[in-house]
Amino acid sequence: MDTKKIIFLAISVVLVLKAAESFDYQEEDLASEERLWNLYERWRSHHTVSRSLTEKKQRFNVFKENLKHVHKENQKDKLYKLKLNKFADMTNHEFLQHHGGSKVSHFRMLHGPRKVTGFSHENTYNLPSSVDWRKKGAVTDVKNQGKCGSCWAFSSVAAVEGINKIKTGKLVSLSEQELVDCSSDNNGCGGGLMEQAFSFIKNNGGLATEINYPYTAKDGSCDSAKMNSGMVTIDGYEMVPERDEHALMKALANQPIAIAMDAGGRDLQFYSEGVFTGDCGTELNHGVALVGYGTSIDGTKYWIVKNSWGNDWGENGYIRMERGVDREEGLCGLTLEASYPVKKTSDNKKSPFQSPKDEL
Repeated sequence: MDTKKIIFLAISVVLVLKAAESFDYQEEDLASEERLWNLYERWRSHHTVSRSLTEKKQRFNVFKENLKHVHKENQKDKLYKLKLNKFADMTNHEFLQHHGGSKVSHFRMLHGPRKVTGFSHENTYNLPSSVDWRKKGAVTDVKNQGKCGSCWAFSSVAAVEGINKIKTGKLVSLSEQELVDCSSDNNGCGGGLMEQAFSFIKNNGGLATEINYPYTAKDGSCDSAKMNSGMVTIDGYEMVPERDEHALMKALANQPIAIAMDAGGRDLQFYSEGVFTGDCGTELNHGVALVGYGTSIDGTKYWIVKNSWGNDWGENGYIRMERGVDREEGLCGLTLEASYPVKKTSDNKKSPFQSPKDEL
């Protein structure tokens, strides 16, 4: 086979793979009920969604409404786009039930208000114009919580994975399932708080690796044998001062941060790309991780958020959310419940963004 044929074959394979990864619709697909039904069947086939005949009829109506929403919003002059992703035949209420899970207000009633902690990143100066911990090798691949309200565990783990890489030089994928099964102050697939997860990791003497305690997307019994293998430790956690985007930037310049946010609304459910500037409230129902910040070519400031809905949602599993909004709580309340794990090192390394006299 000559070189031109090899190159052509390689390009063809790439195009086929890209086509297989994407699902889109045309304007004519909305022209009739029959075309809409055919579109729904193509969508089900693409995402391998199995439904009974009765359920298909019900889900088709939900799919139609979601399609109308996606189509209508994409006609507007917004900084972000939506798409018919794998959640397209779920109502927003159903979606949040299965794919949220932080339920901060509920757990605040159980465990009391935010604890007052130190903020060791307060004396962080000379903030860089942009930060991306992915480029520094401190972020593992995007994971998928599935139909389990364990987002709080994924948020916590992402932050611990990040600080462990920063302090030890090793990026280790850690176990969300251990938190789901063993963190008794949280409620597994029923939700939880990131601070409680950090406390568990400290008090337990560490967290197992993903390989040793793999994720099952369901509640299970705590397996002590798996807990004691391949532990990554932390020394505690701190809260970022709430309602303060600048404080959040200071913390994020030093390490990935666990936050809670309001993931309600269909725009977030179907987010595809761009800087999200859409409507959302402050009902904190979803845990995610901040892994960076930056500014778009058009001058729009944004946060880089790692989600746990798989890499086929959003921008390969991430969402960029508007930063510098004119409200203290930040977009979707993301400044209200931010925390990070503390991990000390024997050589007392200092942040490159702190003055020499200030230690982490």
